[in-house]
Amino acid sequence: MEQSNNINNNQMDPNLNSHEKKRAYLGIDVGSVSCNVVAIDSNGKLFFKRYIRTQGQPIQAIKFGLFEASEELKKYEIAGVGTTGSGRILAGFLVGADIVKNEITAHATAAGSEVPEVRTVIEIGGQDSKIIILEDGIVTDFAMNTVCAAGTGSFLDQQCSRLGIKIEDFGDLALQSESGVSISGRCTVFAESDMIHKQQIGAKREDIIRGLCEALVRNYLNNIGKGKDIEEPIVFQGGVAANKGIKAEFEKALGKKVTIPEHFDVMGALGAALLAKEAKLEKSKFKGFDISKHQFETTAFHCPDCTNNCEVVEFKENGKVTARWGDRCGKWAENLDKRPKV
Repeated sequence: MEQSNNINNNQMDPNLNSHEKKRAYLGIDVGSVSCNVVAIDSNGKLFFKRYIRTQGQPIQAIKFGLFEASEELKKYEIAGVGTTGSGRILAGFLVGADIVKNEITAHATAAGSEVPEVRTVIEIGGQDSKIIILEDGIVTDFAMNTVCAAGTGSFLDQQCSRLGIKIEDFGDLALQSESGVSISGRCTVFAESDMIHKQQIGAKREDIIRGLCEALVRNYLNNIGKGKDIEEPIVFQGGVAANKGIKAEFEKALGKKVTIPEHFDVMGALGAALLAKEAKLEKSKFKGFDISKHQFETTAFHCPDCTNNCEVVEFKENGKVTARWGDRCGKWAENLDKRPKV
């Protein structure tokens, strides 16, 4: 009787039988501050995630993330891998990705998986911010801010250090304020200057924090959100979404409910994994978890052959050139045996 139940269960799930491993899909989001690695099952459910600080060494962060994942996923067959973020190309060549997508596509896909009717995505990460407008699940407009770090995770970390508080306590302290003080949110320099001035005149710490939240939300809406139709449902994701004070100020400024998804901190990686799953690949190009033991190196050179003066990135695995990118004409990327003149 027990054997019969096993057979029926296997017949119900085409991705699993007594001789096969369960399928999993990896998503890797490499940014300037962090590297996020997630895994989802054949139903799209996230069951593994890791947040690793890049600390200026994205290759090491990716390798560590895969090392962390290897034990958890040893019972799974990796059926697809997706990469995203500013370091998506590097990560794609390093791991053998099947899908390499920009952050807009990845974040929109993840938001839609958790809030199917989503119309607006507010994303604030470690070094940049973005807004994504969707209609019927399709991205119709977006904007990004990669120039000024005011309002991003790294900026808030710096201000917490200045105020002598933990980043985890930032949001709760903001909610304790009865009246925030006025702080400029135009850029990091002005915001810090205003904060120091308010400290010097004896303003309460919680009022300074609330004023900072108000300024950052105002800055976001006046710059990134300017001219955008911000409609509900609104999803707030990225590391800063953990900040209750920022969420409260968005809801106050917009007069609308803001939803924070369960996996708000790794939505880029989740979207990359979902896109790899949606690709329905026959076989993944994933190189395997042993690559965490390989030696990788990137160098760059400028091609002098035309006025474009392209900066070509050269990627080496265990001392061998395995990829190049950055050349507009493709002659370096397509001919790995060609050697640049030094």
